[in-house]
Amino acid sequence: MRKLSWKLGMLFFAFVLAVELVLFVSLYATLVHARIEEEFAQLLARGNSHRNVLEKNYDHTTVEHVVMMESEAETDVVITDARRHIVSASSGIVPFARQLIPLTYGRSIPREGMMVETDWKRASHIATVSPIQIGGETRGYVYMFQDTRSIRTMVYKLKHHFVVVGVLSVAITMMTIAFFSRAITMPLLRMKRATEALSRGDFSVRVEVKGDDELARLGKAIQTLANDLAYLKQERSEFLASISHELRTPLTYVKGYADIARRPHLSEKERANYVAIIYEEAEKIEKMVKDLFELAKLERHSFQIETQPTNLCSFFAKLCEKLRPAFQEKSLSLVCQCPSSVTAAIDQERFEQVMINVLDNARKYAFPGTTVEIAVHPQKREIVVAVSDQGVGIPPEDVPRIFERFYRVDKSRSRTSGGTGLGLAIAKEIVEAHGGTIAARSEQGKGTTILMTLPEG
Repeated sequence: MRKLSWKLGMLFFAFVLAVELVLFVSLYATLVHARIEEEFAQLLARGNSHRNVLEKNYDHTTVEHVVMMESEAETDVVITDARRHIVSASSGIVPFARQLIPLTYGRSIPREGMMVETDWKRASHIATVSPIQIGGETRGYVYMFQDTRSIRTMVYKLKHHFVVVGVLSVAITMMTIAFFSRAITMPLLRMKRATEALSRGDFSVRVEVKGDDELARLGKAIQTLANDLAYLKQERSEFLASISHELRTPLTYVKGYADIARRPHLSEKERANYVAIIYEEAEKIEKMVKDLFELAKLERHSFQIETQPTNLCSFFAKLCEKLRPAFQEKSLSLVCQCPSSVTAAIDQERFEQVMINVLDNARKYAFPGTTVEIAVHPQKREIVVAVSDQGVGIPPEDVPRIFERFYRVDKSRSRTSGGTGLGLAIAKEIVEAHGGTIAARSEQGKGTTILMTLPEG
């Protein structure tokens, strides 16, 4: 993770450094150019100002006055006549002026003046020239000179400031990138630790996430995975405990009665009775294993639902005819209320299995002499199938759990009722595979209604 943080940091740093370098170089070049142009413009404006004074009073006194004004300034002035012979000049500038002035011979000097030396990097001075025109006739020229050392000093200071600011910018950029790289990679580091804990079987990890960006969604996905794995671990533990308990009881009976049946002094009638009990318990074990295998296939979705349009009235009529004798043995009536035109797309074999499981529970817990009813209610886009009994009912706290594997409301009646605790779990998986839902509504002492919805066929 540190390697990723380092890579991200270096990538951002290289990108930002390149952008900063381009911006700083461009800004520096632009600023230097602007400042030098400003120096040129100021020097030319100063020369034009002196030219304007001389054009008003072009005499020896005015010329000397202009030269004296420049003696206290950082610039120098040279005043020539029309033939460019020096009339007066600042002290010290004459040698350079004598080299420069001949370069302007034959050149047309505009009224606003012009630069005659701009090489501030190599020349000792920059220079301008402004013509003195009186009555439309050129009477002389004003040459202005400025030492280039001041310009180079200004450029050096500017460069120094840019270097300092650049170094500070790079330092701030590095700290900012380091902070944000850490801020980005820290959630990833926490997620890495969480996934490592998950790989070790520790599903109690907690991934704290904020926001709704990609990292936050990844953290939420890992947390959801951890919760699901923890739930599955708990489910597996409960399942193993339940199946161990469910198998232990019949196996205890089988082993106990087998030991008794082996005794030599038993009569054939007693031995046959014990063998019958052993056979009955073996059938219970076989049914439980069969139900477990069926439930495993349903949960893995390794089975196929082959639906076909089915008239539910005909389907339930045949089912009631098949199951009615079992209900009559307990003095129960089994009736079906169904509009004749209701059709649904169902897998008849699988849905019959659902109805048998649901009706078997109703038969076990309904009061003798009461009625178990199958009612079909067509809705707008679905069909509701309700199986109602008048029996002991289910406590409110148990209703949400009756579709769990091995869950029984009354554990003490599990052996007498003969159930495996898997029937409603299997029914739930099959109904949901049809695209429907299953739920329970119950009131203790009055009865239970199982409500199933199916897509309209």
